[in-house]
Amino acid sequence: MCYTESMITKQIIAFDIGDKRIGVAVSDPFGEYAMPVETYWRTKNFAHDVEQIVKIAEARFVGTIVCGLPVNFDGSESVQTVKTMRFIEAMREKTKIPIELEDERFTTLQAHEILIQEGVRREKRKNNVDSIAASYILDTYLARIRNQS
Repeated sequence: MCYTESMITKQIIAFDIGDKRIGVAVSDPFGEYAMPVETYWRTKNFAHDVEQIVKIAEARFVGTIVCGLPVNFDGSESVQTVKTMRFIEAMREKTKIPIELEDERFTTLQAHEILIQEGVRREKRKNNVDSIAASYILDTYLARIRNQS
């Protein structure tokens, strides 16, 4: 497939927001696939963490932020849902970049499984599992918006 300049869009960034770490993934310039980028290790300072995550998004000049929304197996809210929404609302106060939500059920489990299959030792998995989970969140989002078009 040949790509034209008009087919290139602003990248999309995804965050898998956890209590200890936040996984980061970005789309390719064509919005076809997601790539794990980094893991941000949270501090004990909520406001600082929000500012740092917004800076990561703004430094990449993304057009959209996608945040994984953790819900229970049946789709109902959990304690983690409330914590994540609090973080997302704080992000919305700090940036003009639109923030979308995407169901993140099973993404961390999938990320762990892929790392186990690749033979990554348990103590090293935590360095990559969240960014891989963020890439699954972003892949799901990209597929959903492609299907809507």
